Amino acid sequence: MSPKITTELLKQLRQVMKSPRYVQEPVQAYIVPSGDAHQSEYIAPCDCRRAFISGFDGSAGTAIVTEQHAAMWTDGRYFLQAANQMDNNWTLMKMGLKDTPTQEDWLVSVLPEGSKVGVDPFIIPADQWKRMSKVLRSAGHDLVPVKENLIDTIWTDRPQRPCKPLIVLDLSYTGVSWKDKIVALRSKMAERKVLWFVVTALDEVAWLFNLRGSDVEYNPVFFAYAVIGMNTIRLFIDGDRMMDPAVREHLQLDSTQEPEFKIQVMPYGSILMELQAVSAGLSPKEKVWLSDKASYALTEAIPKAYRYLTPYTPICIAKAVKNALETEGMRRAHIKDAVALCELFNWLEKEVPKGTVTEIIAADKAEEFRSQQKDFVELSFATISSTGPNGAIIHYKPVPETNRTLSVNEIYLLDSGAQYKDGTTDVTRTMHFGTPSAYEKECFTYVLKGHIAVSAAIFPNGTKGHLLDSFARSALWDCGLDYLHGTGHGVGSFLNVHEGPCGISYKTFADEPLEAGMIVSDEPGYYEDGSFGIRIENVVLVIPAETKYNFKNRGSLTFEPLTLVPIQTKMIDVSLLTQKECNWVNDYHQKCREVIGAELERQGRHEALRWLIRETEPLIRVQ
Repeated sequence: MSPKITTELLKQLRQVMKSPRYVQEPVQAYIVPSGDAHQSEYIAPCDCRRAFISGFDGSAGTAIVTEQHAAMWTDGRYFLQAANQMDNNWTLMKMGLKDTPTQEDWLVSVLPEGSKVGVDPFIIPADQWKRMSKVLRSAGHDLVPVKENLIDTIWTDRPQRPCKPLIVLDLSYTGVSWKDKIVALRSKMAERKVLWFVVTALDEVAWLFNLRGSDVEYNPVFFAYAVIGMNTIRLFIDGDRMMDPAVREHLQLDSTQEPEFKIQVMPYGSILMELQAVSAGLSPKEKVWLSDKASYALTEAIPKAYRYLTPYTPICIAKAVKNALETEGMRRAHIKDAVALCELFNWLEKEVPKGTVTEIIAADKAEEFRSQQKDFVELSFATISSTGPNGAIIHYKPVPETNRTLSVNEIYLLDSGAQYKDGTTDVTRTMHFGTPSAYEKECFTYVLKGHIAVSAAIFPNGTKGHLLDSFARSALWDCGLDYLHGTGHGVGSFLNVHEGPCGISYKTFADEPLEAGMIVSDEPGYYEDGSFGIRIENVVLVIPAETKYNFKNRGSLTFEPLTLVPIQTKMIDVSLLTQKECNWVNDYHQKCREVIGAELERQGRHEALRWLIRETEPLIRVQ
């Protein structure tokens, strides 16, 4: 795939960096973060500014352009992709490797004395601004907010911001009404003696009001902010979607409401002015609560003395702990998803040997089978359908230029998921349609051992996910192997497939402790550049664990897999498994057979059922 040619675009950007039309005084560097004004991971086309200027369209990365240089920081999931998508105007900065400088240190090393570094204050999170500004200032430079986004000034055919209709979720899906969520939020505000709460993350707005949208592909969210007071609710949203009778009834916009539940609907763009007005009316000691990841622009609208910032909001934490109805919905969604994948793998087994199935055809077929299931809405991310060397590109997405044909001689990795009205799925299976080599089986088995180690782990209440990360790597580490991505992420309930505040990662970040009801992924892998990729991913539910003893009465937790899709046994070198691991695989496959078998039977999918039975034959470990 040929990289994007960026010479002319960089020339134009460097011109506007000096133009008094757009900047008060020239900036010697301009930062292009990957998010939007809500610090979203997945963004709408109109917000893909970093991809526009560089060609690199992975979900994480920051571009910095100076008068002489253009550099891109991204993590291990995207090293290969970024290198393929960017031309030689760009230098790739591989985050996580010890010789890679931070963005701030690099800027200090390349900038002339007393430089100005510009960034759109709406796109940069406040915590990042604070960190960068401090380092730059100590080296004699200034981080300055640039009101007009400079990329937008040169992006002549930039798409419009989406404004699509909303979906109303009733209590049978959410388990808790939006009013009860507001009451719970206000009680958290009262505990912290806070008068106002600003909701900036799109999935938090959607969750709070029991609404979903489709403004961002794969993420059922919509562009909006909310400001919750002790007896007022303001929702900042554009378009005529608030005229939909179902939405009006759901939010009770036309009925006489108790005043504390009356929602004032305001224009999306008026959030800054409203926050300034709210702040102007505050008396000393009164506080406004917002995430420290909210944009610098919104954070600055509230004078420092009135700000109450936390890494995770009470909505983020409440959203992560699924209630009984949400958990049931997630179970249903994963059963439907498994049915679709049994159909797909049965079909692939027959078709791959004919040499007619490409990565794109396989991805489309997966979507076709999923779309036949009840309450299917859309995919939960772009399907990673990768065979042979493409499997080593961790977040690979097949396009015509890279599209390989699946064969009986290569490993095939499929990482895919869906949004159903009752839940969100994300599952990876790695298969071979011929005979895997001894080395491929060995690597697969180390990954499986890591997957089982996390899934079967029993750990005390209050444990943070990052403590479990090395469980997933231990078998690989023993042989001198590893992988350059986290082991797990939180999963939303018909919401974003990646959500905080919990995760399983070697990167030390402020993750919250795991607690019963949280849902995370368990997805170790191993990748050989130019050769193959292996990943085994289930979505798992945190549940209480029964243990022989109960130290300090703190209780224990473990995981229950929600994903019920067979793990290909011909890829396993059984001699490398312990008896305990062997039993885990057999118990897991027995559950797949019982639960998914019954649903395949119910849906009359007999051929896929026969495939499932074949694929869940017990492993026998020879002593």
